This record gives sequence, C-alpha cells and structure tokens, in this order.
Amino acid sequence: MTEFEPARTAVINIHWQYDIVKPEGAFGPFFAEGVQRHGVIAKNQLLTRAARAAGASVIHIRTAFRPGYTDLVINCPLLALVEERKALLDGTRGADLIEELTPEPGELTITHTRLTGFHGTDLDGILRGKGIDTVVLSGVATDHSVQGTAREAVNHGYRTLIAADACSAANDETHKAALDTFTLLGEIVTTQDVEAAFSR
Repeated sequence: MTEFEPARTAVINIHWQYDIVKPEGAFGPFFAEGVQRHGVIAKNQLLTRAARAAGASVIHIRTAFRPGYTDLVINCPLLALVEERKALLDGTRGADLIEELTPEPGELTITHTRLTGFHGTDLDGILRGKGIDTVVLSGVATDHSVQGTAREAVNHGYRTLIAADACSAANDETHKAALDTFTLLGEIVTTQDVEAAFSR
C-alpha cells in the first residue's frame, strides 16, 4: 500500500505541452497517439486534482528555447529534431502547457533546455525549500524526460515514484521497458494508488 505525507510530497508534471502531446504539435507524430489511446491526460488531471485537494505541491516542468535557439545545444538526435521541427519556441503555443493541465495560481512552472527537470534549474532548491522529500512524476516521454528526471531525483535523495498510467512514450513497449528499468531505484504506482494515498 502506497503511503506518504501530502505536505512533504510534490507531484511533478513533465512536458504537458502542445508541441509534445497534441496531434498537431511538432512532436505529435511521436507521442500524441499513445497519450490519446491510454487517456493519459485524464489520468494526469485526476492525479493533479488529488494532489491539490490533499495539500501536496504541484510543479510543472516544461522545455522551451529562446528565439533563434541560442540556448539549444544539439548533441543528440532528439535535440536536433527540436530545431529541425521548429519546436518548443518560448512564447509560442507549441511551448505552452496544455489547457487541460493549466497551473493553478501559486503553482510553480520550471523551464529547462536539456532533457530533464533538475539539470540546469532550481528545482532541487525549490523542493528542499518546501520541505519536500517525496516526488511523484508523470509526463512524456516515460523513457526520456520522465525516467531521466526520476533518476536525478533519486540521486538528490528524494523518495521517487512514477505514476505509470499518467505517463506515455512513443510506443507501449518503450514505456514498459522504461518502467521496468526503474524498479530498483524507485516505486512504480498507478494514479489510483496515489489518489488513495492522498485521501488517507
């Protein structure tokens, strides 16, 4: 049975942006179908509402780049696709968080320019400042930014959970493999598990 203290817990929503999860987005051809087929946005809404109701922190992670991509370091194929597809430009709809998961007043949004939420950001300092020791992650893609951020959370000393049904990857096999490889580092849970823990 999953248990944690809401006041010391943060739900971290990763990359719920138009360019990544919507069919018309620059990366929609990779991710939108799986997100829709599994109803992942609705699961994430439930997870986020449960966190808010329990008094847990909700933090939103987005990736976005300056016009001209002056802050984009292309050292891997994924980041090369960002420039090739003219994706995730700050100030454009593509870089915005989707309406279904709009932050509420007082919720923090962290913007990064690499692959994960901790690298080059003040996320760790924010979590420590709030007294948080447990993080629950959701988002896209399970095998890249979600698992990468989860591994960083483990290295920073946080109890780390991934809400499996509130995440998605380019295909189901990749999603499952990413979760399987994380089982010795953290906990794989469902949205229902987390909702139940928040309600206790």
